[in-house]
Amino acid sequence: MPTPASPIRASPLDPSPLASPLPAVSLAESAPHAELGPADSTPPAESVSPVDSDQHGPAGSAPPDHEIPRYDDLRYRDVFWAERDYEDRCDRIAIRALLPPTGGRLIEVGAGYGRLADEYRGYREIVLFDSSEAHVEAARQQFAGDPRIRVEQGDAYALPVADGSFDAVVCVRVVHHLEHPGAVFAEFARVLRPGGVLVLEFANKRNLKAILKFAARRQSWSPFATDPHEYLPLHFDRHPSEVRRLLRRAGLKIEAVRAVSLFRLPMLRARLPAGWLAAVERPLQAPLGSIAPGPSVYLKARRG
Repeated sequence: MPTPASPIRASPLDPSPLASPLPAVSLAESAPHAELGPADSTPPAESVSPVDSDQHGPAGSAPPDHEIPRYDDLRYRDVFWAERDYEDRCDRIAIRALLPPTGGRLIEVGAGYGRLADEYRGYREIVLFDSSEAHVEAARQQFAGDPRIRVEQGDAYALPVADGSFDAVVCVRVVHHLEHPGAVFAEFARVLRPGGVLVLEFANKRNLKAILKFAARRQSWSPFATDPHEYLPLHFDRHPSEVRRLLRRAGLKIEAVRAVSLFRLPMLRARLPAGWLAAVERPLQAPLGSIAPGPSVYLKARRG
């Protein structure tokens, strides 16, 4: 499995604005996910470019000083996701349950190479936004023939997009790479129209495996503490209460929660078909959402 590349620190401002036929958009990179924390390997974070515009942040404020994960090649696509059919199926179950099936304009922030783009068929305009040059180029090649899809590169902390530009924002397997998630959530709220929907996934610090290991004194950090746990540089597991608090602060009201990847254990994945595991999980995601025993949590939130 690839080893993490060193993150780079983004400059707070780049004075040159983006010109664009859509409301100026540039993308922030999606990163591989925190699996079950330090016990599981995660592919490297690789390349990103700081991007800015005349339109970003509340009242044009600069984003906080932050590091950005680096994804310099396509191992995330060719290695990481090639081995994770079960997780891919579970992500799609959650997205189909939470995201309105049709709409006008949608942006996926941290879209990578476009793994989930086919889930947005019902949207008139789609922007796949990522920080990785390699992933953006791969997505541009893949979707070159679809006039509804635009692929852009940039920084999630400073989305060069006009206020209220989108009906939906999707962000999957990105939050665990954010030093300051509240700043990015504020950007999501800014670019959503009133009533617009955010579908957000994050790595759950308070998962059942972490609770059992803590109870058995096999890990030093508490899954019940609400501060983030940085298990690798720029890889954070976050407590559900922290994420809820930051979303509320950004003006986003949570409407639904789903527990995802409940059976993400090597022993199960090696012995049982991915389709079977995902079928068993499907009816459990919603009722277990408030308990959140799994390593991944999905939320649906709406801008007021």
